[in-house]
Amino acid sequence: MIVMTPQASKADIDAVTKRLETTGVHVVVMPGELTTAIGAIGDPEGVAELGLEGMRGVDRVVPISRPYKLASRELSHHAPTIVEVDGHRIGAADTFCLVAGPCTVESREQTLSVARAVADAGAAFLRGGAF
Repeated sequence: MIVMTPQASKADIDAVTKRLETTGVHVVVMPGELTTAIGAIGDPEGVAELGLEGMRGVDRVVPISRPYKLASRELSHHAPTIVEVDGHRIGAADTFCLVAGPCTVESREQTLSVARAVADAGAAFLRGGAF
């Protein structure tokens, strides 16, 4: 991820974007309130070799090696994923969906008791940890 300075111009951002595109990475520009971040999804070594730190308007280059970058809200350029389960819309901006339950499922009785309490409290889904 390339973090631009607050003073970076559109031309500065476009120059960094064009340079990134020469490596074949997927580029996502994320304008913020004070600064713009540019996500580069692909070959981290190729991006590191570009020397972006010296370009006009670049504040810093932050390597992010977490998996599932394309699924993250920060780098996704698609609409939010909405999943419908039994009439509940998970991920929709106009709904709130609560999932609750025990950290550890210990017995059938405990799970059913928690399920009743979760439903009575208004949660839409039961979750339970299993190790």
